[in-house]
Amino acid sequence: MSTLDAKSEQILRELSRHGRISNLELADRVGLSPSASLRRVQELERSGVIKGYRAVLDPAAMGIGFVAYIGVGLGDHSKASQEAFERAISGAPEVVECHNITGTIEYMLRVECADLPSYKRFHTDMLGALPQVTSITSYVVMGSPKDARA
Repeated sequence: MSTLDAKSEQILRELSRHGRISNLELADRVGLSPSASLRRVQELERSGVIKGYRAVLDPAAMGIGFVAYIGVGLGDHSKASQEAFERAISGAPEVVECHNITGTIEYMLRVECADLPSYKRFHTDMLGALPQVTSITSYVVMGSPKDARA
């Protein structure tokens, strides 16, 4: 499936908002028969447009009260340095997103912790201990008025 038509885009919007919607309800919302809706969803899955489904979790209910984005600069821009950093970060449960970006730094992380002391431990004992890291800039999330992941 190389290009998406308007109906497929409508299906994707509905599924991104309501991933557990029944096929019957989805078909009704997008104006298709249930069989046509199911065929389209299956094709979107087969072609890789839909990569999977997930639960949206409540951070507060899981004991997460502190969220920050962290800009990380590396001292060495080699492939080996980046791979070593990425391996280390992949083992850190606090890091829920890691993006290799362009600009004055190499990485942007989304970090979720219970509270400020637990973030400080992560910042100092994990991130600050990595030999590749030369700069760390934290941006503390005070609120999220729009979050399309939720």
